[in-house]
Amino acid sequence: MPFVVDASVTASWCFPDESHSAANSALRRLAEDDAVVPALWWFEVRNVLVVSERRGRIDAASSTEFISDLERLPIRIDRDPDSETILATARKHVFTVYDAAYLELARRLRAPIVTLDRALAAAARAEGVELIAGPAS
Repeated sequence: MPFVVDASVTASWCFPDESHSAANSALRRLAEDDAVVPALWWFEVRNVLVVSERRGRIDAASSTEFISDLERLPIRIDRDPDSETILATARKHVFTVYDAAYLELARRLRAPIVTLDRALAAAARAEGVELIAGPAS
């Protein structure tokens, strides 16, 4: 069964000091299931890497290698978002449209979601979306 993974989880795969059991579990799950992400995921991940380069946490070669590693994983890009639902979800849960895009995708596909973002996890619970581990309530 496919599952939705957000950029917070993906970032933790890159940085050992951000390791989290939910993120590690999601990475293992990719051996059996595909992950699905909204198109914005690639931009979020690349932004995390570039900002981390500027802060000296990672060098450009490591960023490029990490992106190559991600491209080899069974992560599918969803290109059919429901824009109205995304806006309504962002308004309802008072969070970013970016977070709403992940939640809309999980709801539309009836897929579980893995996130380290507390607000997104709380909204997923409130919407009855299965949460694969994640941050404490």
